[in-house]
Amino acid sequence: MTQPKQSFFQSVQNYFDKAAQYTKLEQGLLEQIKVCNAVYQVHFPVKVNGGVKVIEAYRVQHSHHRAPTKGGIRYSNHVNQDEVMALAALMSYKCAIVDVPFGGAKGGVKINPWEYSPEVLEKITRRYTTELVRRNFIGPAIDVPAPDYGTGEREMAWIMDTYRVLKGDEIDAAGCVTGKPVSQNGIRGRTEATGRGVFYGIREAFSFKEDMKRLGLESGLEGKTMIIQGLGNVGSYTGMISQDEGGIKIIGVGEVEGAVYNPKGIDIHALMAYRKEHKTIEGFPGAQFLKKEDREKILEFECDILVPAALENVINSENAHLIKAKVIAEAANGPTTFLAEQELLKRGKLIIPDMYLNAGGVTVSYFEWLKNLSHMRFGRMEKRFDQQRSEDLIKTVEQMTGKSLRKEERDQVARGAEEIDLVRSGLEETMINAYQQIREIMVQHNELQDLRTAAFMNAILKISNDYQNMGIFP
Repeated sequence: MTQPKQSFFQSVQNYFDKAAQYTKLEQGLLEQIKVCNAVYQVHFPVKVNGGVKVIEAYRVQHSHHRAPTKGGIRYSNHVNQDEVMALAALMSYKCAIVDVPFGGAKGGVKINPWEYSPEVLEKITRRYTTELVRRNFIGPAIDVPAPDYGTGEREMAWIMDTYRVLKGDEIDAAGCVTGKPVSQNGIRGRTEATGRGVFYGIREAFSFKEDMKRLGLESGLEGKTMIIQGLGNVGSYTGMISQDEGGIKIIGVGEVEGAVYNPKGIDIHALMAYRKEHKTIEGFPGAQFLKKEDREKILEFECDILVPAALENVINSENAHLIKAKVIAEAANGPTTFLAEQELLKRGKLIIPDMYLNAGGVTVSYFEWLKNLSHMRFGRMEKRFDQQRSEDLIKTVEQMTGKSLRKEERDQVARGAEEIDLVRSGLEETMINAYQQIREIMVQHNELQDLRTAAFMNAILKISNDYQNMGIFP
């Protein structure tokens, strides 16, 4: 029997309520954590092709337990208030889980960005930014946007430039937005951050032998099979890093135009190069192709790890019983509905929740924000010092042993950390620690059967501590 569909925001609230009952916190405090503090809806006109188009847009600040608030801006025809509220709430919990000191926020502009020229998109982005500045919904100490679905570093550069024009005397203006080009106060490693974080999270989950044994799997990633739905920024980097650094075999990929499947494996680099050249994955050599109307069936193929990396609600009450993957790694925001999760858990699946797994983006955004506030590149002060100390140590060892390293070996061992090395190291540390915290909560509470409830509990308890430290609640 088909169950009634729930809104995205209601699904998030249901997850919250399920976890909240285990926290023993006062109901008023729970309600404050749960509610969206500020919802801004705006309509503004933009000249398009000689006419005027009225654009609908949103910015939601879910929680002010920490400042500034933080969250991406998505451009999509599917944007609505319910979706933006849900995503803002998830950002609050996500930041708490990975110990990033932001409240949650999210923005959305209801357009299909691929229908507009860069010139028109720039107009829309700059006007949207102006509206946010006017309402005090953006600023390095207020609310810091970032890229999301349909946006990227180009749009973030437009936002920063507009903010600087309107706030010319603000010394930390570059910190008003993250995800900017490296040449314009961005940070190395930001583009790959969410996908790399997904990889680190999956790798950590597979490191626990007892958890994998319950799934009928060996620990470790080498030789595991993966299907990815969505070959955008997150899906593509997840695939490349999982293949190159984890030894995972990608056997299926779903995209807008259809899906490809090959149980012997798909070289993700070759697939991306093919799509770039042909503008489609249809016809990729050696793979079975599923037409556009059947593309969602790729979710139902057998594999060890299923990575939904597109939009929300793709795993729902209508297809949850057909999911064969042992592990669902939620790279997208909200890909699994509340009702679908109950079905998956009954069937013994392990779900690595979105609010943890795709937190790599906000983690590295935090690093970028810190860089902007400090006005200094990471590694600038210590790189040469560390390199010189390593070289001195190598010389001492060589003198003691009478053996010498080849130049390329010496250069590799003595090399000081670049900015991207420090970013990746910080991200890896964050994802490992956060997973261990979540899993520990799950293990401590025998009644808990899933990581998501444990993750929500972790977030709720951390946010509640912040509110109580404010003196608002006893």
